[in-house]
Amino acid sequence: MFDVIPAIDLKEGQCVRLKQGRMDDATVYDADPVAQAKRWAAYGARWLHVVDLDGAFAGVPKNLPAIIAILSAVDMKVEVGGGIRDMERVRAYLNAGVGRVILGSAAVRHPDLVTEAAAEFPGRIVVGIDASNGKVAVQGWAEVTDVDATELAADMAGRGAAAIIYTDIGRDGMQTGTNVEATRKVAQAAGIPVIASGGVSTLEHVRELLAVQSDGVSGVVTGRAIYEGTLDLAAALKLAAG
Repeated sequence: MFDVIPAIDLKEGQCVRLKQGRMDDATVYDADPVAQAKRWAAYGARWLHVVDLDGAFAGVPKNLPAIIAILSAVDMKVEVGGGIRDMERVRAYLNAGVGRVILGSAAVRHPDLVTEAAAEFPGRIVVGIDASNGKVAVQGWAEVTDVDATELAADMAGRGAAAIIYTDIGRDGMQTGTNVEATRKVAQAAGIPVIASGGVSTLEHVRELLAVQSDGVSGVVTGRAIYEGTLDLAAALKLAAG
């Protein structure tokens, strides 16, 4: 199954999108993220992707009230990332009803956290790998490491991660299409499902990812494109369903 996953990025309680992860380049799409979540749920998507942007930069969750409100308002599965860097916060989200949590910077800085979390919550730990020119970025993309994205993907799979969300930072929010080849390589290295993120803006971009589904690419996260209407979510979900 290939999932098209609408995204809600939270900044100061509002639904926004950034360009290339820059907090000073945010577009506010909805001051009410719950209303936005309900709109995406009405299309029939299985998953909703929620990122606490303030949390990603601060290192601790900052938009928990909005996330709890979203969980109460929709019956779709919700995955959450941003500022989740210890088991206490992993447990807090998963016990609150989140379907799966996304570990990003923590997976690089404290890889044993992935091992521990995946053992306690099998199938519910996803690793977010955000890369610039193939190298992993952390701390809300503020710092690019020398860690290779494909090597990290393989390591995280070995630690029990259920899936990987791979973002090419250069494409994020730019609507120029995902980096299909880089995503395919990460999927091949990991051997677990990989969800593409960053740059999708048309049905053709979704088709390009569907073409590498057999390599392990299992879905795509889309944000700016569905907010601005360059990608019809209903059409994308229909295409993905075959």
